[in-house]
Amino acid sequence: MRSLTVLITAGGLLTGLCLAGCKKSVRKTNSITTTSTSTGSVVVSMPPATWQEHWFAHNKLLSRVYYNANLALYFDSGMDTAVVWPRKQLSDAWVYIKKTYGAFGDSTRLYVVMHGIPPNADPIENGYGGGHPSPYYDASHDYRNTIDCGLGVVEWTTPTGDPIREPVHEMGHIVASASYGAVHDVSSSIWGDSKFAEIFMYDVLMNIGRQDEAAAIYQQLSTVQATDPDYNINYPGVAYPGADFFMNWFYPIYSKYGKGAVLARYFNELATNLPHDRSDGLNLGEFVHFFSGAAGVNLSAQAKIAFGDYWNTTALQQLKEAQEDYPKVKYNY
Repeated sequence: MRSLTVLITAGGLLTGLCLAGCKKSVRKTNSITTTSTSTGSVVVSMPPATWQEHWFAHNKLLSRVYYNANLALYFDSGMDTAVVWPRKQLSDAWVYIKKTYGAFGDSTRLYVVMHGIPPNADPIENGYGGGHPSPYYDASHDYRNTIDCGLGVVEWTTPTGDPIREPVHEMGHIVASASYGAVHDVSSSIWGDSKFAEIFMYDVLMNIGRQDEAAAIYQQLSTVQATDPDYNINYPGVAYPGADFFMNWFYPIYSKYGKGAVLARYFNELATNLPHDRSDGLNLGEFVHFFSGAAGVNLSAQAKIAFGDYWNTTALQQLKEAQEDYPKVKYNY
């Protein structure tokens, strides 16, 4: 189960974003038999009406409250069934993600589990807080692209802040670990868990009609270094403490070289040039090499801005070796 870290809101309060180590299981393959029902002229497979949790410490019986061709939404007994905004907004997010990053296994549907934590919850109930992902190749969640998220039951009422960001964040982990046939997030050795989520949330929200929430994220992240100098130092798992990934790396590349498309090209470069089952993480030179291929330009100068003293002779040697090891990644050296 994941814990919560913080972003500073425009008003100076703290809002949680679920970030800490995601748990993953061994890759397997399996086919899942489903029944189908006709909805107009489109045949939509029917997800099971209930789903018994059997992952980590979770053991609740979930109830399906909504489904369409792109989304299967499950609530635990603590959730208020009057919360209906996830139906469209999370479905729209998954549609955009598939359009941008391609398919994830043979499933076109995202399974979303929501836990409503009551006020004054006991430690067991609090254990359902935060979130985690599970991609289609993971046995732990029955080979379904799944995100599991828990917040206070009242928090889920309005899709502002954590209630919308937490699910989209978890979708980003599926993208990072399962795009284009990959079965590991080799970039987490660089961005932890995960600086990529910041630009990913921004992009998805910009493309599902939630420009207001995207603007709030940008405002927070463009000022967070000044208001909380330790923010990028205390980020879980980040390899280069103090580096401002969002403003000095991701956002400049995103805004100049294709927005969501350049992020997708990065994962495609990884999948095209690395073994899909590579489990060891990238080094900084490799990271810059593959992103340079995605952008189509040499990003060494941007790396110096973003990573400062970390972009040293060792990193430059790693970049040179990556250029020799992966020559199919094209940009001007």
